[in-house]
Amino acid sequence: MQYRRLGTSELVVSHVCLGTMTFGQQNTEAEGHAQLDAAFAAGVNFVDVAEMYPVPTRADTYGATERIVGTWLRRQPRDKVILATKIAGPGRALGWIRGGPRAMDASNLREALDGSLKRLQTDYVDLYQLHWPERNQPMFGQTGFDPSAERECTPIRDQLEALAGLVRAGKIRYVGLSNEHPWGVMRFVQLAREHDLPVVVSIQNAYNLLNRVFEYGLSEVCYRENVGLLAYSPLAFGHLSGKYLDQPDAAGRLTLFPHFGQRYEKPAVAAAVAEYAALARAHGLTPTQLALAFVYGRWFVTSTIIGATSLAQLQENLDCADMGMTEALEDAIAEVHARHTNPAP
Repeated sequence: MQYRRLGTSELVVSHVCLGTMTFGQQNTEAEGHAQLDAAFAAGVNFVDVAEMYPVPTRADTYGATERIVGTWLRRQPRDKVILATKIAGPGRALGWIRGGPRAMDASNLREALDGSLKRLQTDYVDLYQLHWPERNQPMFGQTGFDPSAERECTPIRDQLEALAGLVRAGKIRYVGLSNEHPWGVMRFVQLAREHDLPVVVSIQNAYNLLNRVFEYGLSEVCYRENVGLLAYSPLAFGHLSGKYLDQPDAAGRLTLFPHFGQRYEKPAVAAAVAEYAALARAHGLTPTQLALAFVYGRWFVTSTIIGATSLAQLQENLDCADMGMTEALEDAIAEVHARHTNPAP
């Protein structure tokens, strides 16, 4: 297991992070604890949760993931676990979360964080992330900015000032973004420096063989501003494991929850997956090994968030952690990417 400094922070995180969005829906508390134990035994020191988890999100499961991680966390040395969670913002129909949620203002940030801390049974989190921007912007598979969808939102400086208060209170150590775009990252960084507010140390965005849009603008921004990428969905909701190629009804989130992964329902996805799967097998790898080794090895990825519903899946993901990529394989991936460029942005 490799360990890397997260942005400008003092956090040194494993380059594999355990994602937990299945805990409380597809995984029981006991199964969640078993995954956490296995991941930490393999050298993982980094766990990612969110107040809205598990997903698909529902009123009757809201907060279950944090509660499951919390009952595990209370048995661990707190300083050995790097814990990240997220506040859900407005812009999605999640009426059971804090009555809206209404905004990312000081009141909502404080209420959301206090709820997370209670469920997690801790008095601080190492990384507190804005799950998606409050402002109008394309997200979760949308590809174009729509000015007609503009709405009022909490100014970014106000969000940073509220987060600064939570840092001073000792409730969070560092601040991160998620599902952000280049303009947003630059504004957060610029305003933080101008007004001596917390500088964002990370961004959590989707990144995989089917979705490499991070490379176009965000990779340069994050390099120059020292913001670490926490890459999520490295297997593209299981598509890149190849399991749906011959068995469209194979067990997984996409069959359990129809239309859950709409980003991956686009017409060019199947052809790209088939080529990557064939490429993997031609090099003596499984499709999963190819997909994970690719993301693990990108220079701009600080840590890759992996999720699983079984210990066998988790172990395969962990076993890929130090595989590396040959030059021939890199070249072959580039050829496939040129034919199937970002079919699921």
